[in-house]
Amino acid sequence: MKKRMLAVAVGLTVAMAGSPGWAENGNSPEIMQELQTLKTQNNKLNARINRLEQKISEAEETQARDEGAMGGTDSPLAQLNDKISLSGLIEVEAASAETFDDTDSSDISLATVELSLDAAISEWSSGHILLKYEDGASLDVDEGTITIGNTDQYPLYLTVGKMYVPFGDFTSNMISDPLTLELGETNEDALLVGFDREGFYGSVYVFNGDVEETGKDDMVRTMGANLGFSYEKEDINLDTGIGWISNIGDSDGLTDGLNLGAENDMDGQVRGFTAHLIYNHGQYGLITEYLQACKSFNATELAFNGQGAKPKAWNLELSQTTEIKGRETTFAVAYQGTKEAVDLGLPESRYLGSVSFNLMNYTSLSLEYIRDKDYATNDGGTGNNAQALTMQLAVEF
Repeated sequence: MKKRMLAVAVGLTVAMAGSPGWAENGNSPEIMQELQTLKTQNNKLNARINRLEQKISEAEETQARDEGAMGGTDSPLAQLNDKISLSGLIEVEAASAETFDDTDSSDISLATVELSLDAAISEWSSGHILLKYEDGASLDVDEGTITIGNTDQYPLYLTVGKMYVPFGDFTSNMISDPLTLELGETNEDALLVGFDREGFYGSVYVFNGDVEETGKDDMVRTMGANLGFSYEKEDINLDTGIGWISNIGDSDGLTDGLNLGAENDMDGQVRGFTAHLIYNHGQYGLITEYLQACKSFNATELAFNGQGAKPKAWNLELSQTTEIKGRETTFAVAYQGTKEAVDLGLPESRYLGSVSFNLMNYTSLSLEYIRDKDYATNDGGTGNNAQALTMQLAVEF
């Protein structure tokens, strides 16, 4: 616009100079020559402006055609891009350990890689995908679910797909997984109906587990339920709940640890129960969780002292989160333990301490020390201690 105004101004000056009155007033031929030069430059400037305006017009037409092919800014594809959330986690660990048989080891490893995609397909439907890699395993689809529902408008919802069923909470400030997770975590293809209203939440779910009852067909027969309450106000956070599953033998840890035949059958289902309470007040936190089988397994499947084992596990954790030199830092200590779980390779007791602080946004450095106590020799263990020191660098995005 400024160039156009300059060209017009120069044009007016040249036009005035070309009038008879201008020459008659005694203006020299040199001035007339300079004005003629200005007139020539003005014509060239006008030509350049016209070419630029033509290019701008062509670019606008191209953009309009592209938006038309995409369906415009309100097209389903454009709206989908606005509704997709991508997040991830990378954990690299360096560890030094001493086992129950006095074997020393150390390693540096890419411990965990997670890539999560959440898509709000519509007001009442959403999708979730979690790709996960853990040291020693291949990249896998760890979770993939479709949810129908909108708890902001209606409390009930339906989720189907591969998921961790809500049996156990497993919250921890430590680098290592709690022993409750080692005993109870269950990842299955399931159908879940849940609710969430005014702090109360719960669900019922069914799936076809990896372990079947002897003599029964391979069908969807494992079921579970959970019920809980969460509360948040100012600097107080509370979450408490209970859970039940019809066959704890379908948990990932027990499926791998049970002594089953080629058909992967067990002598009847073994129900499981869990309860947790998580409380945070200001900078202090408390985590408590308990998980157990409700009856004993057959001694041929999982034994303890020559009889069928009835495994259980617990976690008690205290933490403090504060700032040190402007960086959020969390100190935590924990006591964990198991009963009748020696054949699962779990310790009888575990003491942990950790410190974690933010190096910068979304980047943390953590240090953890573990001291394990094995079961006594007359219970099938070694009676020895083991220990491990782990440093972890993690990035979340």
